Amino acid sequence: MDDESLSEWAERRDAKIGRLRAVSISSGDNPHGSHVNPAAPRAIERWNGHAWEPHGFALNLTEAKLILYPEANAPTAAARAPADQPLAPGKGRHRKP
Repeated sequence: MDDESLSEWAERRDAKIGRLRAVSISSGDNPHGSHVNPAAPRAIERWNGHAWEPHGFALNLTEAKLILYPEANAPTAAARAPADQPLAPGKGRHRKP
């Protein structure tokens, strides 16, 4: 068996510190997926290396995703660049003279 060293394991564990997750706040004993009740409020929790601790609150799934994935909401370079004009005049074989 190929065991990893303690330092490699500690690096892997420390890389997860600060990770956020959204947990549905609803009645019932069983945890369920986020898609089950997207309008339910969510508790945002942060991993501190040993346990999940409260970090924030969101009113619904959409708001929770804005908190969890801020980089997905930022405009990308491709979205800001002008779009190509595929039907512009050209010299290709497929163009009619």
